[in-house]
Amino acid sequence: MNLPYEWHIGWRYTRAGRAGRRNGFISFISGVSMLGIALGVAALIIVLSVMNGFQKEVRDRMLSVIAHIEVFDAAGGALPDWRATAAAAQRDTRVIGAAPYVAAQALVGRGDELRGAVVRGIEPAEEAKVTDLARTQAATMALLKPGEWNIVVGAELARLIGAHIGDKITLVAPGGQVTPAGVVPRLKQLTLVGTFEAGHYEYDSALALIHVDDAARLFRVEGPTGVQLRLADVHAARTVAAALTQSLGPDVIVRDWTRTNRNWFDAVQIEKRLMFIILTLIVAVAAFNLVSTLVMTVTDKRADIAILRTLGASPRSIMGIFMVQGATSGIIGTFGGCALGLLVAFNIDVIVPALERALGVAFLPGSIYVISRMPSEPMAADIVPVLVISLLLSFVATIYPSWRASRVNPAEALRYE
Repeated sequence: MNLPYEWHIGWRYTRAGRAGRRNGFISFISGVSMLGIALGVAALIIVLSVMNGFQKEVRDRMLSVIAHIEVFDAAGGALPDWRATAAAAQRDTRVIGAAPYVAAQALVGRGDELRGAVVRGIEPAEEAKVTDLARTQAATMALLKPGEWNIVVGAELARLIGAHIGDKITLVAPGGQVTPAGVVPRLKQLTLVGTFEAGHYEYDSALALIHVDDAARLFRVEGPTGVQLRLADVHAARTVAAALTQSLGPDVIVRDWTRTNRNWFDAVQIEKRLMFIILTLIVAVAAFNLVSTLVMTVTDKRADIAILRTLGASPRSIMGIFMVQGATSGIIGTFGGCALGLLVAFNIDVIVPALERALGVAFLPGSIYVISRMPSEPMAADIVPVLVISLLLSFVATIYPSWRASRVNPAEALRYE
């Protein structure tokens, strides 16, 4: 295929500049510009991939404990018929599991130690259909039998109150009991039959599970106050919740997991956007180094430009030559950085342990962080915008020097040659 001569000359100038045949300093600046773009793009891809990995890790641990969607009575009481509500919700093919629950705030303690906790009443057999925790710890959950007043708590909560398996735990329910002596707290002693460790501090330190029938009696409701739903696709939670809100009517409230944990979800998204903006500025600085490179190249090539003009090259062609040269540097830097970023992102589970061994430090100490390895999940939705922005910045940076080259007067340029 015959390419326009502007492409051939622009590519030749790029190779000549890199080889340093005419001007070693220009070659050095050009190399620094490409390296800066490559490192900026690589840093963006690596950081966004690691953030995606952390987000997925925390989300998976969170969703191992809670359901994807909760449906509960709008009046705050018990659902008239939780099975009918569950059946109506499961008419949507995206819903693959349902289980009843009762949830309330209470104080959980042993001796003088009291801690606030969310007490959730569950049906162990049904709960396994909606949460990974109940499925992976089915034997422990099976100990929650109606009328036996057993309880399972997070490992961190058990540590905070100093409780061990077999100990009696006191649960203080909200809403006192009226007696001739006045209003006194409603207390109930339960037997700790197990603990769980989801790897998410919020739940490990503030969640207690009892049988749904015991919870209904303790909190004085007539039955389950809501239904938990599991979806085939966790990312469709908002869409499915909106559809269920329409189909189930105004008597219930539908809330998906992104609403339940809105503060965390929004914080992660804001942090990711800010990190993208900050690192994009690094790419922008490197891309605009191309301006100085091309300006010096134009100054160095004034005689060449004048000769081309006298041979009939138009100002537009001269501009195209230098735009090709600058764009080529931007493309090489962008895709070189993409390759480097993906190489690191896909092998970060090997690179980070090697660095830890070499430096003798732990980047994620297991005693402090629940995640002891550096997760990474490169996503096309992040990588494609990075490449597009980097290429656009590189192209924009070539406009002024190329325009300046097109304005060179042949007579002035050749006067002293």
